[in-house]
Amino acid sequence: MKRRIQGLGDTTRSPADQVPDGVLLVRVDRAQYRWHRAKPFYSLRLSILEPHEFAGRLICGRVYCTTKAMWRLGWFLRDFLYDPDLLGREEVDENALSGLRGVVKISHTTINGTSLLNFDGFAPASHWAELSSASCLNSRSEVA
Repeated sequence: MKRRIQGLGDTTRSPADQVPDGVLLVRVDRAQYRWHRAKPFYSLRLSILEPHEFAGRLICGRVYCTTKAMWRLGWFLRDFLYDPDLLGREEVDENALSGLRGVVKISHTTINGTSLLNFDGFAPASHWAELSSASCLNSRSEVA
């Protein structure tokens, strides 16, 4: 019996296909709450809008909802301009998250041979121009 499993080919991607660490302008493609006894989290699938060489690629990561990590979820929601009324009522509507835009700083970590994507920071989409130019300056100074 043959079975088609979508995404299986993604496991064989070369590091050249991977989005490098840095600052990206993204749009929320999908957000899903995942309950876990120790660490509940939101699974985020983000579509890259800029830089143009990575536009259209998807990145996936987690924002944890534990007591200690709640500040990061709040940071994400505020900077991606989530509905302030829902935020004031302490409600997260997964459908309202789709389509939100913002800036995310990512990095990759390898633990036990598994590459994990980290969300290191968030900013409103209106800050993209200044953050992307600062990021370009930093990468040029590292090369020099």
